[in-house]
Amino acid sequence: MTALREIAEDYLRMRRALGYKLKISGWHLEKFVSYLELTEATTVTIENAVAWATSAGTNRAYCAQRLSVVRQFARHLQTIDPACEVPPSQLLPYRAPRAIPYLYTPEEIRALMRAAGDLEPPLLAANYQTLIGLMAVTGIRLGEAIRLDRDDVDVRHGLLRILDSKFGKSREVVLHDSTMHALSEYGRLRDRRFPQPRCEAFLVSLRGTRLRRNCIHHMFARLTRTAGLEPRSAKCHPRPHDLRHAFAVRTLLEWYRDGVDVQSRLPLLSTYMGHVNPASTFWYLTAAPELLQLVADRLDPTIERLT
Repeated sequence: MTALREIAEDYLRMRRALGYKLKISGWHLEKFVSYLELTEATTVTIENAVAWATSAGTNRAYCAQRLSVVRQFARHLQTIDPACEVPPSQLLPYRAPRAIPYLYTPEEIRALMRAAGDLEPPLLAANYQTLIGLMAVTGIRLGEAIRLDRDDVDVRHGLLRILDSKFGKSREVVLHDSTMHALSEYGRLRDRRFPQPRCEAFLVSLRGTRLRRNCIHHMFARLTRTAGLEPRSAKCHPRPHDLRHAFAVRTLLEWYRDGVDVQSRLPLLSTYMGHVNPASTFWYLTAAPELLQLVADRLDPTIERLT
């Protein structure tokens, strides 16, 4: 094993210990180190970093992503090897367009639930009614819902345990009694269909296995068409993840309308949703014009006092 490979593996272990999963980044870094070994390079230079990053083709976003992985590693390597060069951040400039959230109205969520309820057989209908309803009222991520095991649904205390999620964070999500009742009803239907479970998943497919993300996206697109939900623009299409956006925006709207101190409560919402810090949650303030208007109205008296 070369010295560069040892350093790269130590670097990945250190970052993963901090909670970063680095599945894709780790794969890219391993490929880059193999490239350096093949070219007999002893350190990272701007030249070999760009050469490797752009060897993947003409997709600007992909090349920029590869160079970003190298840049992060080079910053670490430079503390050990002064000869290491860190590629500038704008060397392969690319900023991926951020999808515009499709903020579901309560009526649209009910339409999705009705469309899911018409699916056959009954377990398929229950799967998507439960999934959509759970994401809408808790704001959990799609991957978190898929990874839920039966033991993660605590009926006695009325909460979900989200374990080892994004950035390695775990949390407990408190549920309303009506939500817990719906989850219990789903569990009874699932257990009648599969009295001898094939896996520990809470939500299961018609074969008794854990739900798959690609199948969910395919079915969700079908349900949105059945429910009559149309894209609001070329960049704003209804997606499962937007149920999370809608939950966050709805919560913030209610807080502003109730006149509570949103800034003091934002860390609570951030923790509930599993964000790394409140700054990630604060982004939702820009997601809805109605929210921006409420923020502006709240600021007007402050500005008048200062002028």
